[in-house]
Amino acid sequence: MGVACPEGPRDARNDDEDGESGVSHATQEAASATGRFERAGIDKFEARRAELADAALATLGELGLARTSLREIAQKTDFSHGVLHYYFRDKVELITYCVRRYKEHCVTRYDAIVAESPDAATLSERFADALVATLLDDTAMHRLWYDLRTQAMFDGALLPTVVDLDRQLEDMIWRVVSQHAELAASDVALSRAGVYAVFDGLFEGSLQRHLAGDTAATGRLRTDAVVLLTRLMAEPSS
Repeated sequence: MGVACPEGPRDARNDDEDGESGVSHATQEAASATGRFERAGIDKFEARRAELADAALATLGELGLARTSLREIAQKTDFSHGVLHYYFRDKVELITYCVRRYKEHCVTRYDAIVAESPDAATLSERFADALVATLLDDTAMHRLWYDLRTQAMFDGALLPTVVDLDRQLEDMIWRVVSQHAELAASDVALSRAGVYAVFDGLFEGSLQRHLAGDTAATGRLRTDAVVLLTRLMAEPSS
């Protein structure tokens, strides 16, 4: 019968290293789990804010900034005044969240038209059609945007959001006009800011006439948008 060799003494350093490794691994797992829970909590909070904002948009679009309070929104939605206050500090935060949420989605509205139009004439026709479509489909949201932009002249808390969104909208229009110029082998006659101001004025005026009951407003918008795109083109500089 053989005799088993007795196990030699364990290296104390190995014990320490194993212990430290175990603690380190456990710490990493705990940190990872905490991070997942925190992200889940943030995602859930943001999802709830988005849900509240979507519910509030109809009221905001109907009444405008000056006539709308959190209490008014609560009365017209399924959410209590307390719930709204929990997710938004005040009316300004809710309104800016609503408008930013919509506008940041719509600033890519014309990208497919820019990418897929084979020539300048097609691009101008498609762009004009899209302008009319958004005026009709998103009337309340556009009205709220112009209301917010006007109020920002008097309320500094609104100004950063308005300036940022205006910049994104300016970029959106410039992508359309600069692509039209490229397809037409032309230059753009105005600056980026000038181009945006012209189209924004055309759209806002059409929106106002549409809200006033002018049934010809959308037709004129479409015609004027096509003409404007053409008139904004200039001979290429030598």
